Amino acid sequence: MKFGIIGCGGIADRRTIPGMLKSEKVEIIAVQNRTIDVSKRIAEKYNIPYYFEDVEELLKIKEIEAVYIATPVYLHLPQIKLAADYGKHILSEKPLGMNVRETEEIVEYCNKRGVTLQVGFMMRYHGYHIKAHEMVKNGEIGQPVMGRAQLTTWYPYIEGAWRQDPAKSGGGALMDMAIHSVDILRYMFGDVSEVASFNGTQTHKYPVEDSGVLLLRFKNGAYGVCDSFFNIPDDAAKGFLELYGTKGSILAEGTISQVAGGRMIAYIQEQKQYDAKQDRKEIEPITVEAELKDLYQAEVEDFIDAVENRRKPMNSGEEALKDMIVIEAAYNSQKTGKVIKID
Repeated sequence: MKFGIIGCGGIADRRTIPGMLKSEKVEIIAVQNRTIDVSKRIAEKYNIPYYFEDVEELLKIKEIEAVYIATPVYLHLPQIKLAADYGKHILSEKPLGMNVRETEEIVEYCNKRGVTLQVGFMMRYHGYHIKAHEMVKNGEIGQPVMGRAQLTTWYPYIEGAWRQDPAKSGGGALMDMAIHSVDILRYMFGDVSEVASFNGTQTHKYPVEDSGVLLLRFKNGAYGVCDSFFNIPDDAAKGFLELYGTKGSILAEGTISQVAGGRMIAYIQEQKQYDAKQDRKEIEPITVEAELKDLYQAEVEDFIDAVENRRKPMNSGEEALKDMIVIEAAYNSQKTGKVIKID
């Protein structure tokens, strides 16, 4: 599939373009950036024929079948609608929109235009997460009871950083990172029915939150915790995923990440009777094995298959909308001091 890249700096250059180019199914025809020097540099770096400053000039290239959009969040709505008008299938970075209203508008517009929409929740394609999803679905940990997903980074004040400007990002640690954690727990346990949250700014001097904890209740009765912070050193938080059930647990370290690495173990023990002594007997951990693949390569290959077979990709616009509903509820919970119910 022939792609154009809209917003070729940042994550596109660091992760997505290299991942896409690992796939024999991808050919990148053109790149765009608001700074033409960046476009030219990226085009030369990856031997891409065309580079632009103007988005529409890229979209006018007829041989481009799909676009990957990696611009700041406030640009997603107009750029996605324009790409859909040109009949391009769309892989967009998350969050899909600035809020629930924008996200709904994007999903509806792409459906109306008949173009495939995928959103960059690439962590769903981590081999360990796919395996954990299968184990939960197959009942290996019994009834799901509780899940925890952790994603943090050190993100101090940076002059001109769009993620630190609420008018361009829609929010801070919750919008940028907790939304990934919400998506992973939803992938494991299903849809969310209630949300409560503490979030705000503890450390850094910018107008978006640098700290956030979400409490979730899932429709299947399980509980969830998402912790996302911009004020914890990178090496101090290990990207944990913890899934607990009535028959055991699945514990992962380093899998909630941009890289397909980490490790995962499981403790499976069906305990039928109450042990008053509560002797903690050592249970032999089960090492979970999984096929690991570049997350961005796996993501784009699912996208191409979805287009070719006229199906929804695993991380569709509808899934992104459900994540945004949870994040918006978390902000509302902080403002009101209440638990927010989701229909």
